[in-house]
Amino acid sequence: MRADRLLSIMLILQAQGKTTTFALAETLEVSRRTILRDIEALSIAGVPIHAEAGHGGGVYLDEHYRVTLTGLKEAEVRALFVSTRAGPLRDVGLEQAAEATLLKLFAALPSLHRREAGRMQQRIHLDPAWWWHRGKTLPHLETLRAAVFDDVCVKVRYERGDGEIVERIVEPYSLVAKASVWYLIARRNDELRTYRVSRFAAVELLDTHFERDEAFDLAQYWHNHTTEFVANMPYFAFTVRLPTARLQFLNWYASERYTIRDTSPDGTQLVLDLRLSSLEEARMLVLGLGTDAEIIEPDALREAVVLQAQQIVAKFSPE
Repeated sequence: MRADRLLSIMLILQAQGKTTTFALAETLEVSRRTILRDIEALSIAGVPIHAEAGHGGGVYLDEHYRVTLTGLKEAEVRALFVSTRAGPLRDVGLEQAAEATLLKLFAALPSLHRREAGRMQQRIHLDPAWWWHRGKTLPHLETLRAAVFDDVCVKVRYERGDGEIVERIVEPYSLVAKASVWYLIARRNDELRTYRVSRFAAVELLDTHFERDEAFDLAQYWHNHTTEFVANMPYFAFTVRLPTARLQFLNWYASERYTIRDTSPDGTQLVLDLRLSSLEEARMLVLGLGTDAEIIEPDALREAVVLQAQQIVAKFSPE
C-alpha cells in the first residue's frame, strides 16, 4: 500500500540520512518514477523532505524532523514485543537497556497497539538456551565487549582445538552468540578469525586502537563462516537399516545429518546414509539404537560396535 511505502521512505531517510531515489526504488522494489511521486506527495503533506541534484546529491529529511511510532503496523508491533529471555543480551550487559527500550516503546504506542503488545507477550516466548545447558558466566566477555565497542586491541591467551595455549594480540571486530555460545570475530595479521570465547584463558585490554575495515559486514561474514565450517567439517560416513518407527530417535540425535536411501515396500524399514563427526560418534548412535539397527557399511563400524558390546558384557556380567 502507498501509505506503508511513504512511511518506509521517511523511516529510511531518518535512519540513513541522505540517499538517492535510485537506492530508495531498489529497496522498496518500485520504479524511480514512483519514488519521485511519493517524495512530491510527502512534501505537499508538509513533511520537510529536500532534494539535491547533481553529483553527491540525493533526498533527505530535515535533521530536526522525526517520525513517530504511530505508523507501526500490527505485525511489526508483534515482532517487537515477542516475549524472550534476555540470554545473550544479559551476557553483554544489555538486559536492562533492552527492557527499558521496550518500556519506552510500549509507552509511545497508540492504545490499540499497546493491547496487542500485551497479548503478544503472553502468546509467543523465545528461549535461546539449549536443553540441559545452564548459562555460564564467561569471565572475559565483558572485557571483550568493551574492546569491540571501542575498537581497542587486546592481548589474549587462547586454548586451541589441540589443547595448546597460545598468546596473541588481536583486533576484536564483533561478538556473535550462536545458540547461547559466544564467539569473537577478530583480525590478526590482516586476516579475520573466529574464536570461541569460553577458550580464552586471559584477556587484556591494550592502549592501542585499530582502524576497522569499513567494508566488513558482520551478517555476511558469519553466514560465510558457518557455511564454510559445515562444508569443511570432518565426517564419518556409514549406512544402516532400521525400523521407520525409530526415525524419531534419529531426528533427536542426528537431525539433518542423514538421507533416506531406500524404503521397504511396506514402509516399515528404512536404509539411511549418515554423516557424523567420527567413528566414535557413529558407534555411540548405533549402540543407542540397539538391535533395531543393522549396519550395512562400513566394516570398521561393525567391528567397533561388536568390540564395544563385548567389553560392556564383560564389564557388567556377574562373575
